Amino acid sequence: MYKLKVVTGTDLAAGTCSNVSIVLVGVHGESDVHQLPHQWSNFISGAVKEFNITVNKDLGELMLVRLSMERYLNFQMDPWYCNYVTVTCPKGQRYQFPLYQWIFKSVEIPEGKGVVITKNTHPVLQQQRKLELEMNRETHNGLEVKLNGYALNTDSWHILEDIHLVASLRRSQYSDIVSKIWKEDSFFGSQYLNGLNPTLIKKCVEVPGNFPVTDQMVAPSLGACTNLQKEIQNGHIFLADYAILQGVPANTINEKPQYMATPMCLLWKNPQDQLVPIAIQLSQTPGKDVPIFLPSDSEFDWILAKIWVRSADFQVHEAGTHLLNTHLLAEVFSIATTRQLPMGHPLYKLIIPHFRYTLEINSFARTSLIGPGGVFDQASVTGRGGIPVILKKAMDEVTYISLCLPDDIKGRGMEHIPNYLYRDDGMKIWAAMESFVSNIINYYYTSDEMVKEDPELQAWVAEIFKEGFLQNKCSEVPYSLGTRASLIKYLTMVIFRCSAQHAAVNSGQFDFYSWMPNGPTTMKSPPPSTKGDNTMETILKALPDVNSTAAGISTVRILSTEPMDRRRLGEYPNERFTEKTPQLFIKKFQQQLSEISKCIQERNETMRLPYPYLDPSQIENSVSI
Repeated sequence: MYKLKVVTGTDLAAGTCSNVSIVLVGVHGESDVHQLPHQWSNFISGAVKEFNITVNKDLGELMLVRLSMERYLNFQMDPWYCNYVTVTCPKGQRYQFPLYQWIFKSVEIPEGKGVVITKNTHPVLQQQRKLELEMNRETHNGLEVKLNGYALNTDSWHILEDIHLVASLRRSQYSDIVSKIWKEDSFFGSQYLNGLNPTLIKKCVEVPGNFPVTDQMVAPSLGACTNLQKEIQNGHIFLADYAILQGVPANTINEKPQYMATPMCLLWKNPQDQLVPIAIQLSQTPGKDVPIFLPSDSEFDWILAKIWVRSADFQVHEAGTHLLNTHLLAEVFSIATTRQLPMGHPLYKLIIPHFRYTLEINSFARTSLIGPGGVFDQASVTGRGGIPVILKKAMDEVTYISLCLPDDIKGRGMEHIPNYLYRDDGMKIWAAMESFVSNIINYYYTSDEMVKEDPELQAWVAEIFKEGFLQNKCSEVPYSLGTRASLIKYLTMVIFRCSAQHAAVNSGQFDFYSWMPNGPTTMKSPPPSTKGDNTMETILKALPDVNSTAAGISTVRILSTEPMDRRRLGEYPNERFTEKTPQLFIKKFQQQLSEISKCIQERNETMRLPYPYLDPSQIENSVSI
């Protein structure tokens, strides 16, 4: 007698009225097909039901179960969400078969113990994995990896404070603070460290030749006791360069041409450890019509120059930092995982929770945000053709160094600048992830040779390199892995990018962008070619129209709202690892994240504008919004 426990998911639509049958498959053969009793309560949402089936032979160690569904009477076939099946054998051995997927007709579920396939793997299990991946490749083929009252108002803003009328439709504690401090140079600079685009800035070892900043220009900022060259040598000068926007076509909104700048911004770490802007040029080509704006200029000259930089930062952040480097890469990882790693593979068990809802949200983005007639067409200067150009340029800049947080921080020379909370919090999370991944990998892979000879792992890495990075060897993204250490680093990169990195560049969008002048989606006037004659009226005429502002604020509100059924970083309610040791590794990981969260929360209590975006208790496990 074999005792079964069958668990249905808790989603309201998880149940089924169809007939469910099961076959047990062991090393000594398989059972007959057993139809499980059809009662209304057996397979409803949240059901946990036990059944007994009689098998007239010893199946030996169980390897998989085969579930299949057929229509009941004249009812329509409906899918069923099965969490897992457990089987207790006549001699007391207990096996668990985790699925956590929808079943539409039939499925083979391997026993929950993670298995790296080798030449000694049982042929039945090898065949199951082969068929699973073949089916997944079929279903995952062809996917593209490549405010009432304001919506119709096409006027310019007449009073800056009126923007509060749109932003106040929803407010947050932090958005109110941003609207009060957005003009401050220290806040402008801090956003390169702890804002939405914290990966752009780099240490300046030499002022670029196309940015002719002189000592005389920056002397009022630096003071009499130093000069630009000394501050560069001391590691106190930093550069934000938006050359990637060069040549990107600009949109037309409300039948008005829109404009985009390609700024260069020089920043200085002052003696108070604040990062402040000291020079801004709004073009990559210097000349008499391209002034270098300075803090010593008139109030409106300097504010307008910073607004132009913030608008450029919005474009680079949304298309490159956010869309490409989290959403689209997560999609590549997700599809390759489904196509190349069967559910019994330990790597599948490790990373599949970090792809939850990613394909769905990316599909939504293609149609509603960046597709024809979407929000970017309606409200952003990069709509109608600009987004693909930025994506292509940003893709050319992606390297393995830029994808791995410790390497990226070092590569940009940002190891020692104070108050870089994205770095400080991110490195703690990276270390915790790396430790967790290391424990899992070293448990399943006892040697580097096992990594090298795992065909499913190598096919997974190769597909990501081919389809995601277009076989660009200059990126130094691996196309094969030969050691446990290289696999640990690669998996840490994947998990971090799909969880913590996305949180860092997504979760604060309403906080920072709902006050529109801090991140204009577009500009309606060309960048200023002179200094001294800019006024508040000039600024208002340059800012987006009322309806564009409303569309932008509404969008960042949606993008900052996580799903109701959130799963925090490190939460794995679907028990895919059934062995005790990996489960202990998960608990240790969760404890580490809890400690990191406590430290971050204690620090944030002392800050005027806290940085909560890399608090593990606030990080979603996947790119789900």
